[in-house]
Amino acid sequence: MTFTIDIREKHGLRTLHFDSGWMQGAMHIGQPWALALEYTRVMMAVLLLREESRFPRNVLLIGLGAGSLAKFLYRHCPSACITAVEIDARVAEAARRHFELPDDAQRLQVVIGDGAEHIRSTDQTYDLIMVDGFNERAHPGDLNTLPFYQACRARLGGQGLLAVNLIGLSHGVKGGFAHIEEAFDHRAVLFPRCKSGNSIAFAASGDKVDLALAELQERARALEGRTGLALLPVICKLDDAPECAGGRFCL
Repeated sequence: MTFTIDIREKHGLRTLHFDSGWMQGAMHIGQPWALALEYTRVMMAVLLLREESRFPRNVLLIGLGAGSLAKFLYRHCPSACITAVEIDARVAEAARRHFELPDDAQRLQVVIGDGAEHIRSTDQTYDLIMVDGFNERAHPGDLNTLPFYQACRARLGGQGLLAVNLIGLSHGVKGGFAHIEEAFDHRAVLFPRCKSGNSIAFAASGDKVDLALAELQERARALEGRTGLALLPVICKLDDAPECAGGRFCL
């Protein structure tokens, strides 16, 4: 189905919409590298789960939107090579033209194609896969299935982590998170839901994540010092999570 792409501006915020409805991305015009939407900030908590000096080196983004995740990683993870798979060439063009997506094919490659097909066909190994892909009706389609998440796990290396934007989950309903749990043998966690209704899931492959909450908080402070991204309030919400029993975050 063909849909229109709409760019809007209000109070210094530029937004990307499909069919003049669902917001697909946003950028503060005065801070184009910052993460304007809460759920994108929470997705970057994945950077706290591995040592900064080693992670991430090879990143796959499924769904480009306004390019917020790609831009943040490009700016603040200079050793990372990033591949972004976007199904609609018009969206990629909008990200470049209106949202300051960098033009650097060596470090940021944009592939026009289906994300689910890409993960099935590639032989590349990644240490970070981030999934944030939706159609004009805000449906993830094949990106929210057990075979897709199993394919993601197969493409993750020893430091491998997955971060997924899930929307529309009611309280107490796992939805697509159940597929993530099954694909990753329950090495998965669902962070507290954002005010927008987005729920961010993380899953781990390879090396175990085992961090004292105090260490996780210290990493959040260090990341804020480097990037301005304030994740400490997000981490503090994990105190009562099952994954944090005994004051440690285990995944």
